[in-house]
Parts: sequence; C-alpha cells; structure tokens
Amino acid sequence: MDFTFIHAADIHLDSPLKGLSRYEGAAVGRLRSATREAFTNLVDLAIERQVDFIIIAGDLYDGDWKDYNTGLYFASEMARLQKEQIPVFMIKGNHDAASVITKEIKLPDNVHMFDVKKCGSVKLDDIGVVIHGQGFSTRAVLDNLVKGYPNSVDGYYNIGILHTSAGGREGHENYAPCSIEDMKGKGYDYWALGHIHKREYLSEKEPVILFPGNIQSRHSKETGPKGCTLVEVEGGTLKDMTHMPLDVLRWEVIDADLTGVTQYEEWMAQIEQEIEKAYDLADGRMLALRFILNGQTPLHFELASDRDRVLNDLRSMAFSIGNGDIWIEKVKLKTTALNSLSEASNSTPVTGILEWLDDMSYEEMLQEIKEEFQSLHNALPMDLKRGDEPVIPDTADALREKIQAAKDIINEGLLMDRGKHS
Repeated sequence: MDFTFIHAADIHLDSPLKGLSRYEGAAVGRLRSATREAFTNLVDLAIERQVDFIIIAGDLYDGDWKDYNTGLYFASEMARLQKEQIPVFMIKGNHDAASVITKEIKLPDNVHMFDVKKCGSVKLDDIGVVIHGQGFSTRAVLDNLVKGYPNSVDGYYNIGILHTSAGGREGHENYAPCSIEDMKGKGYDYWALGHIHKREYLSEKEPVILFPGNIQSRHSKETGPKGCTLVEVEGGTLKDMTHMPLDVLRWEVIDADLTGVTQYEEWMAQIEQEIEKAYDLADGRMLALRFILNGQTPLHFELASDRDRVLNDLRSMAFSIGNGDIWIEKVKLKTTALNSLSEASNSTPVTGILEWLDDMSYEEMLQEIKEEFQSLHNALPMDLKRGDEPVIPDTADALREKIQAAKDIINEGLLMDRGKHS
C-alpha cells in the first residue's frame, strides 16, 4: 500500500486580486491570470511527481463564471492529467455549490465529483485507498456533514474530503461546522479539508486533519507561501507531508517601526532594505507589499500631510528594486506625534469626545452600528461586505482601527492649530 497524492483546496479560478488592479503600472494581465498560473503549477507538479491522485477540497471556482472560458481552462488542465492517468477527486464548496454555478462543461473521465445530497465513497483497489466525500448543494451549508460520512473501511487507507469551517475561523463563514472529535470518530487516516485559506493542522497524526490553505493569495490578509500538500504513504503508513508552493504572486505586510527616526531620508534607506529582503524571500515571484507605519516620531506630521508623496516614493523604490515585479498596494499610517493631545490643549468639547471614545467598548459600539446599518449592509455588493476593508467593520478590532484613524486626523489638526498659535 504505497502511494502519493496531492491535497489542494480553495483554487478560486479567475478570482481577481484585490487592491492591485487600480494601481497604475501594474501588469493587469499577469494579475488576472495568477490563479490560473498557480493551478497550472499544481498540474505540472502532479505530472512531474507522477502522483496517484489529486484531491481538491472545494472552491475550485470563485462563483458563477462570467463566461465559459473558466470551465474550458479547467477541462483542458484535467485532460493533461488524464493523459498521465492521474485521477482527480473533488467536492463543491460554498463558492462553487450546485446552487451557485449555473454553467456546466463535461469534464474528462478522470475527474470524479462527489454528490451534494449525500456522502459517497470511491475505492481505489489497486493501491488500497477509499475516498469519502460530499459537496455543498447550496452556498450556505449549516449542517454537520461529517455525521453522514460512513465509518472507515477495514483494510484500506481511508481519506475524507470535507469543505468546512470546523469549529469556526475568523474571517470565514461558519459552514458545515464540526469538531475534531466528530472527524476522529469516523476512524479515517486522513481528512482533506478546504475553506480556510491559511494552512493549518487540526491534527498531525491518527488521523491527519489538514487545511492546506489556498494556492494563490488574493489580498493582503493572505500572506506568505501558498500552495498544496504532497502526501507520501508507504506500507499503509504516512511517510511524509510537504508543503509545495505554487503561487506566482506573493503578498507580504511590512510593519515598520519609526520610533526614533528623525529624517525622512533615513527612514527611506531603512525601508529600502525591508523591500529588498521581502523580494529575496519571494524567490523570483511577483510581490505585493502593504506597509504599516508605527511608532512615535517627529516625522508624523510630515508623513500625514503628504501621504501621496510617501506612497509614490515607495512605489518608485519598488520599481527600481524589482524591475516592475514589486507593487506597493497600500501604506497605512499609524504613527503618532511626539506631543500628546493632553499636552497640546486643555479640555475642550472635542477632547472630551476623544476621551469618551477611549473609554468606549468597541464590541458594544460595533453591535449598535450593525443594528443601525443592517439594511445598508444587506444591499452592499459582496466585495464591499467581505473585502480586505469592508465598508462596515466586521470585527471590533477593525472598528477600533477606523476610529483610531479618525482620532489621529483630529489630533493632528489640534496639534497643528496649537503650533500656529503658540
């Protein structure tokens, strides 16, 4: 019972990369094709390693196709695998549920799509493997699907494919919720999960329960290497598991501390080193960077008063270092001035409001905002609801960040006004 397989999930074919398409100078064509290139890398890897099969644990697509080209591209990649006699076992996730994808293309015979109404099982007798799986019939599946999976088959290496949030993860809808104990109770050897875009082990052995993460990051919250997991089994026992990077564009966030920095040129020299380091770690891939500037610095007002200059200086530097392969997606200014507001003025109605905000419970405020603007939230497009920066904050931390940005602007105005009249 020796075999090798690839576990992948959350491909999101033809999904746009958020935050870069409007950036002048970005290679829009390369950005649009990033998810396809990453998937082609997956197929190339499978053929190179001559794996016995591939598992895709949901969200192959990113919602309904704009045209048939998305489906045709996938079918052509499956045909490449068919020539190599490599089967593919898939389930539908929330983004490609039966209720979401309205178009359909006949796929090659090497592709097996599991049913969405009940769990099915496929035996690969020649290598002693049985694969169990059930896809999503609708976008929002709130039932514990694991309960409908059969117990393990004796004498086989049992693999379960499941698209789930498991016990729930921040930033992801709580679909097909289940516990680790639910999965362990089936007696399987391996649970191939999908839905969570960050690579995460829920159990490293007996059984392995793994989210491999998505194969291509799409925005600044999805940082670091993205890819699939190559699994090797020898004598019916797990031998090795390797994360295989597939991404063609990598997203990173650089947290820059400006404490003690007094000269703009000094700071730019430091940042140049940070960009060079990030580019080296990207190992020849395109790189998208977001900067978060922190710390108490005399540069605060200079940075705050001319944010366009800061952004474009960084973009110019990125062009020089990466020859067009590095993009600065955004610069978030969180620095503070050396003088505090309490030093700047005595109590005023404005400072009173700011002090009240300091004592406010952001959890309670968020709940009130959600209740007040629920009808507006329901009418917003999905990208504005769940994008990198939703219009209406979805967590207390996000609300705190937005309020802090507003407080900084007010503080800057008060401190500058004080400087004019001192």
